[in-house]
Amino acid sequence: MAATTAVAGDGPHPVSDGRLEELLAFDATKAGVKGLVDSGTTELPRIFIHSPDELPGTKDAAAPTDLQVPIIDLSGLVHRREEVVSLVREASSSWGFFQLVNHGVPPEIVEAALQGNRRFHELNPSEKAKLYCRDSKMSVKYLSNNDLFVTIVAKWRDTLYCSFGASLNPQEIPSVCREATLTYYEHMVGLAKLVFELLSEALGLSRDYLKRLNLSSKCTISAHYYPACPQPELTMCTARHSDPICLTLLVENAFGGLQVRHKGYWVDVPPVPGVILVNVGDLLQLISNDKVISVEHRVLASRQGPRLSVAMFFAPNTDEKTLYGPIEEILLDDEVPKYREVLFADYIKCFSDRGTGRDSPLEQFTL
Repeated sequence: MAATTAVAGDGPHPVSDGRLEELLAFDATKAGVKGLVDSGTTELPRIFIHSPDELPGTKDAAAPTDLQVPIIDLSGLVHRREEVVSLVREASSSWGFFQLVNHGVPPEIVEAALQGNRRFHELNPSEKAKLYCRDSKMSVKYLSNNDLFVTIVAKWRDTLYCSFGASLNPQEIPSVCREATLTYYEHMVGLAKLVFELLSEALGLSRDYLKRLNLSSKCTISAHYYPACPQPELTMCTARHSDPICLTLLVENAFGGLQVRHKGYWVDVPPVPGVILVNVGDLLQLISNDKVISVEHRVLASRQGPRLSVAMFFAPNTDEKTLYGPIEEILLDDEVPKYREVLFADYIKCFSDRGTGRDSPLEQFTL
């Protein structure tokens, strides 16, 4: 009987020609894709080679030049709140993404987080290997491809994860990025609180409504490192996906590569100094009954690098017993709920079992 491994969305698939052994061997190095680059790799191992259907190419129509993820200026918010709420409503309902400027997070805090990310990933491999782990219960861990054994193909990316909660001991965060990470966390939590308030108002709810749903009780920072790739035309840094959580705040360095799906096009999101990117997650789309949307996005590989990004994800705790469904207060008179109620733990498991590169699990929860 052939060995099998789970493949996103399609159930168990046979692992032929030693693929499982190749995955295990790569994982056992605990050196990630950075280790491949450092070893002088000039050809991608086949576990990283994506199907042409998933890669950018001539099949992708060029996006019109006037398509741009909306930029929202938060300056003078006290006097412009109604205007800003309207902009957030439009952006989150049509794009699912928006870029914030004059958001109050000092640029040196953002840069320190990015550089702390780089310092960690460029440590001696033996130092990083001490944190290499796939245990979901670990508050701080480093690994390459959290869905390595679930998705069909690996991505060109390594990640340091920090999950903030009662179980986190700050001393577990590597010393080369500890102070920068903790300071960044404090500032971004404050910004997320404001964004949740603006989204609440955009949905016609009280300012603190979404906060009272415990949608941000769990915060996770993912410090992604994407080395220069020897064959970027064959792989992806991040496959297409929508975020299964509530809200994501993202910063990145100057190398770019992020694309957002909009009106059938893959739209480039060039990095802009000082911008913090916001994107709506699946759970917010579900509870808003599609009044805000969670959209697919991906990151292209490049011969240049390293690309650095620091994403902060906000979600309920997986032990949260609240059933999340469309909010009754925002349903119009003749509007029916589009989704059934779900425990967040069940939704995130559905996503994890599928991995990136597949359609959103939202379709499995429609009524």
